[in-house]
Amino acid sequence: MKKLFFVLICTLFLTGLLAAETLTLEKVGTYKTGDQPKQVIFSPDNRFMVLPLLDDKGFRVISAEDASDSRIVEPPDAELLGFAEGLFVPEKNAFFVSQMTTGNIYEYSYPGFEYKRTISTGGEWSKFIAWSPEKNLLAVSNWLSNDVSLIDYDSGEVLRYLKTGAAPRGMAFLKGGEEIIVACYDGGQVQKFSVSDGKKLLEYKLDKACMRHLVLSGDEKKFYVSDMFHFTVHEMNTSNFAITRTWKVYNNPNTICLLNDRYLFVSSRGPNNPKDYTLRSPKNGVITVFDVTTGTEVFKVEGGNQPTGLDVSKDGRYLCSSNFQDANCDLYEIKITQD
Repeated sequence: MKKLFFVLICTLFLTGLLAAETLTLEKVGTYKTGDQPKQVIFSPDNRFMVLPLLDDKGFRVISAEDASDSRIVEPPDAELLGFAEGLFVPEKNAFFVSQMTTGNIYEYSYPGFEYKRTISTGGEWSKFIAWSPEKNLLAVSNWLSNDVSLIDYDSGEVLRYLKTGAAPRGMAFLKGGEEIIVACYDGGQVQKFSVSDGKKLLEYKLDKACMRHLVLSGDEKKFYVSDMFHFTVHEMNTSNFAITRTWKVYNNPNTICLLNDRYLFVSSRGPNNPKDYTLRSPKNGVITVFDVTTGTEVFKVEGGNQPTGLDVSKDGRYLCSSNFQDANCDLYEIKITQD
């Protein structure tokens, strides 16, 4: 009984400490990107924002310190468009960008963004890219072929294909690269696979769900996944895929990002255009912030037309959101003050 009381007091004390701060966002500026910026990623040194362009010839690089320092980098086959996602690999001084129309990923040096090589995923409509430093392994989700390519970094060869549910997208390695979790958009599933033999270890399926993007907690005990059909974000246990919490958000949640294992940022694209979902939305989207330690919504801010990509700089100073239909991105300064 005394031990239980002590644990309760410690929990209340720690909760009080965690709650004794306030997070706010201050708009820094809005910058042109090129057509249909699908994602945004901060460089590891926080100097640049990089935005793959779905309907333009490559990816936009914008200096976070001087927005006038901006350029589009054109990979091979840039005229085929379809650049969907990017990933920095600090261990290799590398940046990768995927191209849906070719099933390729392109490697560039960082710093410098000098072209190095093209790697074929062997899949159709390649999108999200994940990295395991322990296994020296890249994973690329292939939307139309319903699989994930596991690629050896050194050789660029596909070692294995993981057969997934329909339209795999977001992914995360865990357990030192021994396992990988995959969110399946059309399948409404979250799946876990063994990397070594491709065996499916676990699956959760939610009726009519459209699982898009996921992020792991620092201790890898839980993850957060956006569900575009139900307009929700789920907190799930990595060991058994039990849903521990669900938050309702604005229409069509896209990308999510976790800061300090406490603040969850969610970009919601907004309602679909009644004529065609690929056209401008009738209303702008929303960025929502949750405190996952308390389970409460902190605040929300209006985004541009269809905010899709979202990222927090590695030093936690900035948030950037890409507006798909506005062909621009919004940069915010994150301010955390102690109460």
